[in-house]
Amino acid sequence: MKTTIKTGLCTALCGAVLAATAGCVEKPMVTHSETLAAQGAVTHTLAEPAEAEDILMRMAEFLAKTPKYSVNLESGYDVLQESGQMIEFGESRRIVVSRPNGLRVEIEHSDGERHLVLYDGNDITTSSPTHNVYAQIAKPGGIDEAVMYFLRDLGMRLPLAMLLVNRLPEELERRTLALDYVEKTVIDGTPTHHLAGRTETVDYQVWIAEGARPLPLRIVLSYKNAEGHPSFRAQFFDWNLMPEIKDSLFTFNPTDGMRKIAFAAELNKIALEDSIRPEESGGKQ
Repeated sequence: MKTTIKTGLCTALCGAVLAATAGCVEKPMVTHSETLAAQGAVTHTLAEPAEAEDILMRMAEFLAKTPKYSVNLESGYDVLQESGQMIEFGESRRIVVSRPNGLRVEIEHSDGERHLVLYDGNDITTSSPTHNVYAQIAKPGGIDEAVMYFLRDLGMRLPLAMLLVNRLPEELERRTLALDYVEKTVIDGTPTHHLAGRTETVDYQVWIAEGARPLPLRIVLSYKNAEGHPSFRAQFFDWNLMPEIKDSLFTFNPTDGMRKIAFAAELNKIALEDSIRPEESGGKQ
């Protein structure tokens, strides 16, 4: 039996849970009046739901104010097949952040395909060593501006991208419609708060380390409006809040024979401009 398996990330899963901000209605964060335990979903809730917002905001503010860090992720994501079956794929990811201008994201998919995203304060570069190609575009202004431009204007995908930006607390507060404290648990020996939140398009769960370093240790995103309700799961490990980072880590040096290509959004823009040139549309020259 021969079948074709779709391996690419679907649009919903590839986007961050809080990706582009344009066109979204601002709504305040609220907490349910009853805990999940009171609803019969769990029976061992250890905190009042009102505490969930404080825990989430502590995590967001801590991450946004950390000047530099590195972390590794192991993630899995669902891809809906034409047959209707949901297939899980995986990837490993290494992230290095040095505010305000340094960002490096190394990605390796479960099939061995590799990608690299770099930002050095001036240029955004994405490359595929597997295919020996890269694309690059100027975008000065810092990590926040670069990430939003990468997602919104270039139409690229970077799961959990909002975790990288300084405005993370504001984005979480603005987008979260409901939030609950699920339970206190342990991940790899670390006491952890398990929270469950909802936005207009995504239900999310986040496990946040207890104590002075409230870092995310696990995240699950469920895309409730997407066909098949796919999900994205990421486990964080090897957090380093004082990594030794050289500026050269964010500088892109293409290897011999690597070919430069345009971002898809650039190609679309060029095609649109070409289609309305006066000499081609009958207008005055």
